[in-house]
Amino acid sequence: MEPDFKEGDQVLVSTLNFNNLKGPKKMRDSFVGPFTIIRLIGKNAVEVKLTEDFSRKHPVFPLSLVKPYFQTEEDKFPSRKKNSTPPDIVEVEDSPGPVSKIIRARKIRINGKDQRQYL
Repeated sequence: MEPDFKEGDQVLVSTLNFNNLKGPKKMRDSFVGPFTIIRLIGKNAVEVKLTEDFSRKHPVFPLSLVKPYFQTEEDKFPSRKKNSTPPDIVEVEDSPGPVSKIIRARKIRINGKDQRQYL
């Protein structure tokens, strides 16, 4: 079920077909925006007002490549309740205590350096 969009709504656009973005594909944002919907084109596409950075892109996108933009977490999850009090702070001991017996030891290489691990 596609979300209902109307003119003036803010949306994020998928970067799936954007080939000229900088950086490795794994590190790029999945969606860019927000952009404002200028008009609806049929039932399956929207025309958005693109920013200067994306002015060379065609401004019409299918609904499968856009998603609604939420400014805050409260807008995205209206039924979520906020915690009014912070959680209690629990003191944790830094060290488990003195070593009574070494059962086993092994030598491993981490980042090109030999290190010993004890059990």
